Amino acid sequence: MTMPKILVTDEVQLGDARYDGVEVHDRAGIGRDELLRIIGDYDGLITRSRTRVDADLLAAAAKLRAIGRGGVGVDNIDLDAASRRGIVVLNAPEANNVSAAELAIALLLAASRGVARSDRLIRDGTWDRAFLGREVQDARLGIVGLGRIGSLVARRARALGMEVAAYDPYITRHRAEELRVELFDDLHALLARSDALTVHTPLTEETRGMIGASELSALPAGAIVINAARGGIVDEGALHEALASGHLFAAGLDVFVLEPPAPDHPLLRRDDLVLTAHLGANTREAQARVGAEILERTAAALAGDYSRGVVNAPALSKEVLDELGPHLALGEMLGKVAVQLSVGRARELAIEFAGTFPRDPDPIATAVTKGFLDPILSEPANYVNAPAIARERDVRVSKTTAARGRGYTTWVQATVRSDAGETRVAGTILGGRPRIVGIDGYGIEVSPEKAMLICTNVDRPGAVGRVGTVLGDAGVNIVGMQLSREADDGVALFALTLDAAPPEAVLDRLRGMPDVIRSLRLVRL
Repeated sequence: MTMPKILVTDEVQLGDARYDGVEVHDRAGIGRDELLRIIGDYDGLITRSRTRVDADLLAAAAKLRAIGRGGVGVDNIDLDAASRRGIVVLNAPEANNVSAAELAIALLLAASRGVARSDRLIRDGTWDRAFLGREVQDARLGIVGLGRIGSLVARRARALGMEVAAYDPYITRHRAEELRVELFDDLHALLARSDALTVHTPLTEETRGMIGASELSALPAGAIVINAARGGIVDEGALHEALASGHLFAAGLDVFVLEPPAPDHPLLRRDDLVLTAHLGANTREAQARVGAEILERTAAALAGDYSRGVVNAPALSKEVLDELGPHLALGEMLGKVAVQLSVGRARELAIEFAGTFPRDPDPIATAVTKGFLDPILSEPANYVNAPAIARERDVRVSKTTAARGRGYTTWVQATVRSDAGETRVAGTILGGRPRIVGIDGYGIEVSPEKAMLICTNVDRPGAVGRVGTVLGDAGVNIVGMQLSREADDGVALFALTLDAAPPEAVLDRLRGMPDVIRSLRLVRL
């Protein structure tokens, strides 16, 4: 029996990776034409960002069963096309965590002691010993985002003698206590007590610009701000103003919105700012781990072991995908909607099934868990690691089967329980597509779109029309609307499906209509 063959098409440090049982051909830098000609001979493919793994390449790869992407992102891989062909896509996002955490600490120390400023002055012939830096010992570090990298930063900051606090609405208090980190429910409350701030969240519509002028002004005078996560989480214009005014002592950036930044970018002219060129993952150790891990994971996948790094659905068998495919999409959608509608700090995800499914619906529960996690992680969860990530975040996942039907052939409900209450979202498959059929006890049928507004409103003539007028004036197109009233308390729920999410100013205007809107929540899918 011939050994599976793996083709490496980009520069990957394979190091001491164990790849017994596979034959590895390192052709880093191979041209597109030659790649298309030879790819049909290979069972596995390992790339970085250079190689474009599109539908044409996959069509030529008759034997291909696994694709390994060295590093974090998989933007260069057509995941849908790979999934349709049953090809497993893997990555190694954890390999860079220590390097990213260490760089955040390095920027903090360099900014607090004026390292970049002094280095430049000495090279220019000035020996300036008058500069007074700041000690980090006994200072309070505020961390926004206490996931894997944020947790590593917390441990290192504590080792430096710092007090550590955090804001992360998706981390339980038990997990924060394990890390010996004080957890804040309100971002501004954390900022007001942080001598230094570092952010470690994914860049989403929710986190873009989340540290703006208001947030920077909430920091104590003389604070330090670090962003080694994603450009855009800290508003660059607001950061410049806070430094120029003297409100901030210093800052450190590894990332910009546009990279590289323009030569005339105002932040580049500041002595109180330490800069690195998106180097969070750039250490010899991290790159060696990336190469070793992605090769080992690709070889393992070819041997049938999908336990680490799988990005797409082929971690499930072809039979499961064929029979439960629409229900898996339904599960992911329910998880995403439920977590975005929930209020407070989630502690439990309860999944309920009713009806007759084509096979054991247990994988649908994993799909719900994956969907629940996707909006809050830097990299999407997958069908292998979603349960483990939920446990890591101290979120209990439970599954039950209803004793009676719910009026549909199949029915799934995701309930998020938090310290502020619970949110329930139910759905089914109609016409082969996922549908929402219930939200918090309101019976409602919604075909999910890119964005949805879920509102409870005072049920009176013209109420919904006023909301539509505000959206229309803002150029936001309404795709559909569903209204439900389940009790005689004068309160109804309506759902608007939209072509795009409204700007924050429009949402603020809607929230400022208390005679119409009781609550308004935006969901992005």
